[in-house]
Amino acid sequence: MIGQLLILGFTLSLDNFRTAIALGALQPGLKRSVKIAVVFGFWDGVAPVIGILAGRYASENVGETAEYVGAIALGLYGLYLIIQAWRTPTPEDVDERWALLGLPLPLSLDNVVAGTSLGLLGFSPWLAAPIFGTITAVMALVGLQLGRLVSSFLRIRSDLLTGVALVVMAVALGPRA
Repeated sequence: MIGQLLILGFTLSLDNFRTAIALGALQPGLKRSVKIAVVFGFWDGVAPVIGILAGRYASENVGETAEYVGAIALGLYGLYLIIQAWRTPTPEDVDERWALLGLPLPLSLDNVVAGTSLGLLGFSPWLAAPIFGTITAVMALVGLQLGRLVSSFLRIRSDLLTGVALVVMAVALGPRA
């Protein structure tokens, strides 16, 4: 049971990991990276509880929408960063409003669906939530640091690089028609 939750938690954290790599290009410091990672982990921990408690309704109605909402949120934030890069001087800090509020929520929708499935299979929300949240926080922190490292070798504005990366991710990860 724990092994299955670990594998599922790792798999569900990969969207946050990819997003964190792109956000790492904004060069957040370690303290800010930990804050962002904890928020990502928190929402990925809360989401399966919501799913488990919501039951079959969420599984049938949110599942299809989750792909669209996640891709749209990534794309919109990417476009926002690209436009801001053209309009303003190079930023010194990460836009925490988006990194902490705008992205983690839609990225956690897949965990709502997974939680719903787990609830139907009889898994405890109090076991799934901390496992998923911890795995996501660790993966997000690793992604942020990896993105920071890679972007330090590239000679391009970090906010522009992050914006382009997020738009590309949104298109690549978006739902298939």
